[in-house]
Amino acid sequence: MSAHEILSASAVTRLQDYDGRDIFGDTPDPSRVAEWGLAWRLKDHHFGIRADGRLVAHAGLVVLPLSVGGKRMDVVGLGGVAVAEDRRGRGLARRVVSGTMEHARELGPEFAILFCRPDVADLYRRLGWQEVADEVEVEQPAGPTVMPLWTMWFALRDGSRWPAGPVRLHSRPM
Repeated sequence: MSAHEILSASAVTRLQDYDGRDIFGDTPDPSRVAEWGLAWRLKDHHFGIRADGRLVAHAGLVVLPLSVGGKRMDVVGLGGVAVAEDRRGRGLARRVVSGTMEHARELGPEFAILFCRPDVADLYRRLGWQEVADEVEVEQPAGPTVMPLWTMWFALRDGSRWPAGPVRLHSRPM
């Protein structure tokens, strides 16, 4: 990455609008999650990194209702994390996720969650995310279903610990 790219790619900014084609073009399943047949919820807040006049990384947030061990709370859902194929391997995923989590702290909930394929979980672990130990149910058109992807959590407040117990997302996953 050139010095210009490093400077211009350092800021994670709020996007006024986002279309996945900005990064992926017309790729039919860029996140490689279609095989699980899940219906997904759109994000309400979009953040990105621009370099050389184009969007090169994205992450989205949405506040969601959730229950853990029967206790209801809201969480911030992180999803739609994407880096342009020609810019991968340069730390942009780390930057866009870390910067987006700074914005997530402003939304109020104590925790953030994400769903990911096992092959990308190490990236999130390096950023401080931890696996949810219990099974997670999510809403789907035919009713609640167990999430087949890994669920990970992140504390948005110092000293917060994920509570024990079964998890139920009262929404479609993000």
